[in-house]
Parts: sequence; C-alpha cells; structure tokens
Amino acid sequence: MDILFQHAKKVISSIDQYLDNIIKSILIFEQGINEYFNRRLDLFEDKFKESSLLESESDELRRSIKITLYRDLLIPESRGDVLGLLETLDNVIDVTEAVLKEFSIEKPEVVYNFKEDFLSLTELSAKSAKELVSASRAFFRDITKVHDYITQVHYWEHETDKIEERIKRAAFNSGKIEKLSYQVQVRYFAERISLLADTAEDVTERLEVYTIKRMV
Repeated sequence: MDILFQHAKKVISSIDQYLDNIIKSILIFEQGINEYFNRRLDLFEDKFKESSLLESESDELRRSIKITLYRDLLIPESRGDVLGLLETLDNVIDVTEAVLKEFSIEKPEVVYNFKEDFLSLTELSAKSAKELVSASRAFFRDITKVHDYITQVHYWEHETDKIEERIKRAAFNSGKIEKLSYQVQVRYFAERISLLADTAEDVTERLEVYTIKRMV
C-alpha cells in the first residue's frame, strides 16, 4: 500500500481490516450454507446472525475509511478509484448476508434433494469471491499480481455457472420434482448462491480498469 499512501497508517490498517471482513463474510456464508444443508438449523441461524452483525460493522468501517481517505490520501487522483473499489466490494458482503437471510426466511425443503450440488455450488462461488479479495489486496500491495487473481475469479465464476445450470436442469427435467413451484424454488436458490460469484466477477471488471489506470 506504500504506492498509494505515505504514512497514512490508519487508512492502511482500516482497508486491511475491511478486506479481512469480506473474507470473514465469505467464510460465514460457506459455513451457514453447510449448516443448513446438514439440517443443523440452529447453527445456521447463528451464522446468519453473525453475518448480519458483520455486515453492519463493515458498513461503519467503510464510512470511516471514506472520511479518512479524503483527509489522508496523498494522491488525490487515486481517491476516486479506491472509494469506487471499496463501494463495489461492499456488494460482496451484502450478498452473503442477503442469501443467508433468504434461507432463514423461506427455509426451503426441496433444495435438500440436490444437497451435494448445492454444496459444490457454494464452495466454488465462495472461491471466486476469495480470489477477488486477493486481487484487491494485490491492487494495494503488488499490482503486478492483480491480473493473475482476476483470472482465477473468472475461472471459478465459470465453474459456478456450470453447477448452477446442472441444478436447474435436474430440477426441471430429471423428474425428481413434479411441482412447478418447487422447481422454481430450486432454481431461485441456485441463482442466489451463484450471485456471490457473479458479484465477484462484476467487481473485477472495475478493478481491472483501476489497475490499468495505475499501470499506464
């Protein structure tokens, strides 16, 4: 982070903490979905509550970083890019909390018919988001590594798409589920879990632009 900040230790520490919170949110997301599919609903609800608290804490931290950036960032032309990155990264935390909330509200039973695929979908979607965090850290620490991490974000997002499609096809065409409402519910929750990877890929598109600007 020394490239962008000189002696702005508070900013450096806060951004590190913010990225740590994103990783925590992804891990809580993974754990929560695993608890749900293993029918440990009390533990799942604990993870949902933990996710909600972390989302609120991260919002406060992001606002604090924004104020500090305007005061301490010594390269003003980079301020907008840093703020833009933090704002879009916030979408990752929002998605993890929102998906767990939807499981908590609806408590879908039909998804248990596709347990292994849903767990794989969760793992790969989370991998894409984790690589985004690595790419974001590299943006501040070693910008030459950003592209490698972004490549991995795209790879895992593509693998997530494959499993999402497999779940949808099985729901509508395998004969496992006859009621259309249940088929639609399976499709919906597959799309919601995949949204984490989709969001990660969306953020990398902006990160790629910021990276190019820094390197030219």
